[in-house]
Amino acid sequence: MIAQPFVSPDDIRATFCTALSSMYREEVPLYGDLVQLVNDVNEVVTKSAPDFWEIGDRLRVERHGAIRLGTKSELTMIARLFKVMGMFPVGYYDLSTSGVPVHSTAFRPTTVTALEKHPFRIFTSLLRPELIPDVKLRQEIESILVERDIFHPLVRKLVDKAEKEGGLNREDSNFLVESALETFKWHDRALVDEDTYTKMKKTHPLLADVAGFKGPHINHLTPRTLDIDAVQRMMAERGIPPKMVIEGPPRRLCPILLRQTSFQALTEPVLFAGASPGENSHGSHRARFGEIESRGAALTPQGHFLYQSLMKQAGAFTPTDNNDRWQSRLSTIFSPFPDTWNDIRKQNLAYFRYTLDNSASLSLVDEGSHIDQLLDQGIVKITPIVYEDFLPASAAGIFQSNLGDHQKTTTEGTSARVEMETALGTTIQEYFELYADIQHQSLLEIMEITGCQVD
Repeated sequence: MIAQPFVSPDDIRATFCTALSSMYREEVPLYGDLVQLVNDVNEVVTKSAPDFWEIGDRLRVERHGAIRLGTKSELTMIARLFKVMGMFPVGYYDLSTSGVPVHSTAFRPTTVTALEKHPFRIFTSLLRPELIPDVKLRQEIESILVERDIFHPLVRKLVDKAEKEGGLNREDSNFLVESALETFKWHDRALVDEDTYTKMKKTHPLLADVAGFKGPHINHLTPRTLDIDAVQRMMAERGIPPKMVIEGPPRRLCPILLRQTSFQALTEPVLFAGASPGENSHGSHRARFGEIESRGAALTPQGHFLYQSLMKQAGAFTPTDNNDRWQSRLSTIFSPFPDTWNDIRKQNLAYFRYTLDNSASLSLVDEGSHIDQLLDQGIVKITPIVYEDFLPASAAGIFQSNLGDHQKTTTEGTSARVEMETALGTTIQEYFELYADIQHQSLLEIMEITGCQVD
């Protein structure tokens, strides 16, 4: 028998994303309405600005999802599963500083080629039990979590096989995708009784979501829009209740980083375990929602510092504000942040890919020319590198807006990241380094072609 060729991790990731999106549309019909709205808005923008830098083949398939895990062993296994899909942990996010008892990383592709094939990413949070102030409740939650297994047996078997043999054939990869969906499905039967659920929720709603159910059920998927302000306005018109404000930077000619909004979490019926076997009580749970994102340029550390200092000046959103007022306020405060790509590049605030203009003649390149000269002559052009990651404040804002009121517990310490990396079995990659490498490689190619000089 001739051995079947391995399916590329990029193809497995693409298949999984498509299957996950279909599943979530069935479970949360409002998400399908949201995707249609985003597609409608994107079509309008594409027709009016066909050369807009964000437009590309990946736009219609772009999604990110989010899950919340309960134990380090769950994180270990999910990391192995995502690795088979060509997704690796990038960025460390300590959300405890915003009163959320988790820390997070994003599993995503890391190379230009893989990102262009399919940029799907999963923002993955892990519960930090040490942040639960009630010791008795903490122990109860830990005992619940240690007893559950969120993975289908076939997932473990196929991940083992992929690791031992170096990949999976088409049949096995399809089985992996199908069985992996079980981890992300919604289960309306809680693992706990209503009293325990209420106690968890009172301490922090996220505890009830993480520890109260059979699995981590994906809590949102996120299509990418080219005009998030238009989507925010149109959501209510289409019967999709939006959150109050768009998270992240203001609207700009040169978009930066990440802007996000969402519709409010759904109230869904659940069955709680009763005091006796077979007994159940009816209740409800809020966790799953639909998010929309608009992605801009990846900023350098210098650019991030400027962004954060301006956001600090803006202060926190207050309930008396509305989105239009908030965006107007942000736009005024962000006036020191240049809004042309050339100025942003000159001030080293963002990362860019350097490419040769196809219509340019290399005969026009003077020996020893500087890269700036070639840019001014139009021989070389720059394209902003899309920000593929997340903003801690925005992530926390989305969490908070869909969890409701709760006690806020924060912590300081440096060991949490080390513990997460130990569970992951690898170090978490720094996204600044990934963007810098993409920019550097593009400059090297230009230098080799033109012989130009770079500072």
